[in-house]
Order: sequence, then C-alpha cells, then structure tokens
Amino acid sequence: MSRRFDRAWIAAALAGLAAGVAIYTFAYAKGASYMTDDPGACANCHVMEEQFAGWTKSSHRAVAVCNDCHTPPGLVPKYATKALNGWNHSWAFTTGRFPEPIQITSRNRTVTQSACRKCHAEIVEAIDRLPSAHAGQLDCLTCHRDVGHPH
Repeated sequence: MSRRFDRAWIAAALAGLAAGVAIYTFAYAKGASYMTDDPGACANCHVMEEQFAGWTKSSHRAVAVCNDCHTPPGLVPKYATKALNGWNHSWAFTTGRFPEPIQITSRNRTVTQSACRKCHAEIVEAIDRLPSAHAGQLDCLTCHRDVGHPH
C-alpha cells in the first residue's frame, strides 16, 4: 500500500470519528441545549437531577438560572467555561469517573463564589468592612452551600 492511501485512510477514519462524536453530542446527548440558559439542560445527565430538582424549589429559582451562578460574566468566559465543563463532564460521565455525590471543582467554586459576591454585593461589602481575621476572605458557600440547590 502506498503512503498516500494510508494517509487518506487515517484522515477518513478521523473524520468519521469526529462526525460520530458530533452526532452523539448533539443528537443523543442533546449538546445544543447546553448552549442555552435553560436550566433543564443541566438535568440532561441523571447525576444532576437532584440539583435541578432542588433548584426548582429554591429561592434562587425566581432570580437566577444555572449559568448565572456557574459561569463567569461575559460571552467568551461564559462559553469557554461551558466548553471546559462540558468536556470534563462528558469525560467523567462516560468513563464513570466522578465522585458520588457530585462535587464542585475549585475552579467552578471560584466562579460561583464570584457570582454570589456580585449579586449580593451590598451585603458582602458590609461584611467585608467588619474588623475580622476573615474579612474579604469569606467563602459564601461555606455557610450557604444549599441555597441554590441541595448538596
């Protein structure tokens, strides 16, 4: 066989693999839904059903969707985070390598913490002004972990 034939075969195989992954992602796994702000997209995966159900009963349901708390502001940072999380989640769920119960990563915890501090800026500023060893360092999720949804 010629090298040219080998390269064509490899290119065709890679193109077929890419097409298969794309079809799986956007058809079976409802990939396009993750590009929206619809909280129902988060429940496409069964491991997130509890969080989604908790959000539907939470006080935040009236004022925030998943992306408000779990993605940074701005078009590029938001979709970069969604892409990174989508890749990580699909890999973890496909391989079965995720903790039960599901846990937030340190990067995503920072994003969520920033969202809390932004939406509740007036309260946060008042707390940060208090003379305390922890002023400016408080982590909202330490005390308010179950506000958006249960854990």
